[in-house]
Amino acid sequence: MNTSATMLPKIPDAGGEWLQVTPGERFKIRTAATETEGIYTMLEVIADPRNGVPMHVHANEEEHFVVLEGSVHLTTGDQGSDLAAGDAATVRRGTPHAWCNLSDGIVRMLIIFSPGHLEKVFRLIGSLKGDEMAAIAEANEDAGSMIVGPPPFDDIYSVLSPRPKY
Repeated sequence: MNTSATMLPKIPDAGGEWLQVTPGERFKIRTAATETEGIYTMLEVIADPRNGVPMHVHANEEEHFVVLEGSVHLTTGDQGSDLAAGDAATVRRGTPHAWCNLSDGIVRMLIIFSPGHLEKVFRLIGSLKGDEMAAIAEANEDAGSMIVGPPPFDDIYSVLSPRPKY
């Protein structure tokens, strides 16, 4: 799939605001922690080819992935697996992990954090303008998450190495 500015896929819309983590990765809060009394938060994430996240650890949350469209590579510790549409996986708190889109198309997935307190960090990330990596790292650490390394593959766009803006 061509991901040039004129050929970006239409993002499905079910109300609410799409926020950008970094160019090529956007999210929408589908279920807020306030709706579940903090039990969980559910995000919908859409990532372009070669977008992903650096290796990181959550001290307080389990992270659940449900792939809706496309495929995503999930690295947990030193193990890697490819998840296709319909697949799900859970990463337990304290486990270093990262995901990335190695395909030529978009990946669309639900990410559920339980408990749901990381929602505050995602709201902050979505509100930042420009290169504010220090603010993202500080917010993550304050919430009990820490970046522990780069994405598991070269040439992955992430908050550590953003894609040029469209």
